[in-house]
Amino acid sequence: MTRTASLDRVTLETKVTVELELDGTGTSSISTGVGFFDHLLTSLSHHSLIDVTIDTEGDLHIDDHHTVEDTALVLGGALAAALGTRAGLARYGDASVPMDEALARCALDVGGRPYSVIDLPFGTERIGNLTTQNIPHALAAFARTAGFTLHLSAVGANDHHVAEATFKALARALRSAISIDPRREGVASTKGVW
Repeated sequence: MTRTASLDRVTLETKVTVELELDGTGTSSISTGVGFFDHLLTSLSHHSLIDVTIDTEGDLHIDDHHTVEDTALVLGGALAAALGTRAGLARYGDASVPMDEALARCALDVGGRPYSVIDLPFGTERIGNLTTQNIPHALAAFARTAGFTLHLSAVGANDHHVAEATFKALARALRSAISIDPRREGVASTKGVW
């Protein structure tokens, strides 16, 4: 079974193309025009072992909001498409990732119920050219289109460390949740359907 997807979205604000392979090696080629967001998405790919190619052209002359949000929406949609029926998945994943003084925790359910609870303590307005308030917004958009329940929280004094630990925790939890359980027939739900 090949778990891959390709998805495009074109609006008056952005043009986004995402390709991914769930059973990859964590290689990526990411270009959104928002350097620190590219860094976070590269980390997500690397630590989840999902191969990802993202090409986004956005209205960065306005700000980074549309670019970040639309990239997250398309990434989540591509992930949902690659998961297909979600049969055989482990379904749940969780991870805690430290980065110096920061500690991020993620708990994830990929069973098709979009919901997010995100608590990230950013103290500054920006990290590089990424607006910090767009980080939780992007994560919520990603969870919605991917069909995930996502709980993310972090503590820390350095915003770069908080953001990076958060994406690494998400990646590690995602890697577990989307893994195939060879003993599982059908979906991991007592209902028998998602």
